[in-house]
Amino acid sequence: MQDIQVMVTLFAIVVLGYVLRRFGLMGGDFDKRLSSLIIDVCCPLLILSSVMGDKLPDSKYILPLLGVGFATYFILTLAAFTVPKLISKDTLEQGMIGFCIMFGNVGFIGYPIVASIFGPQAIFYAALLNMPNTFFIFTAGVMLVKGEHSRGSFKWKMLLSPMMLAAYVATIIVVFGFHVSQAISQPVTMVGNITVPGSLLVIGSSLAGISMRKMLTHGKVYVTTALRLFVVPLCIYLIFKACNVNELVNDINTTVIAMPVAAFGTMFCMKYERDSRLMTEITFMTTVLSICSIPLVEIAIKMMCR
Repeated sequence: MQDIQVMVTLFAIVVLGYVLRRFGLMGGDFDKRLSSLIIDVCCPLLILSSVMGDKLPDSKYILPLLGVGFATYFILTLAAFTVPKLISKDTLEQGMIGFCIMFGNVGFIGYPIVASIFGPQAIFYAALLNMPNTFFIFTAGVMLVKGEHSRGSFKWKMLLSPMMLAAYVATIIVVFGFHVSQAISQPVTMVGNITVPGSLLVIGSSLAGISMRKMLTHGKVYVTTALRLFVVPLCIYLIFKACNVNELVNDINTTVIAMPVAAFGTMFCMKYERDSRLMTEITFMTTVLSICSIPLVEIAIKMMCR
């Protein structure tokens, strides 16, 4: 019930963003600037704030989280390069579907939801789980979108992005047990807290700019949506449960994987001049339905824990 209440609250903010876009108070350059502020400033500070409380996250989870994170993306890579062949015969469509199966919108949606469900300290754990995403999205992700089997264009500078740097610093704070004074932690926390409402407002605004008809074209959108939101996260949960992975680590990892499609997909389509219609449709559908699917996944996890 608590998970449902959290998602209803988050959904209300998304609806507000949608309405504000309709009234001309959001959209266009404002959304781009707000997105950059959230990604480059607010979200990194949110990650740092998760390790600036009176009680630090348990450092014993660091290696298990990194191990589970990399193992998860190896599994997702196998799924992304094989499962789409059962859904479409078109090579480019297979790549789009594979990307959607593999990459969720963790940084923009995942962190706020993890914080709401598991508490602020869980953001640090989610950030560690999401570190491998950077390695894979600019290699396997690019290959999938381009519809090629050549080497991906990994950019090392992405390892120095604000969110990655925040994750590194947060790890150092936890490992060495540093306690940050309130003079620093309070403003960091206040600005970091903008991430949750700010990101949800932008999502609502972006949804207002997409035609509803685009998501109703063909069954591939629905099949991929079901895989991204339900099948993939629950399979990941069962795999690591069978491996006796720590319950908290497995729960957070499953929640992270249950996010809607990453926004990078559409940006890659534009950069490499690929038709972004299918990617946009699936991104739209998964974003809308994730409001209901995430609580359902959480309920399913609790039932499987019994």
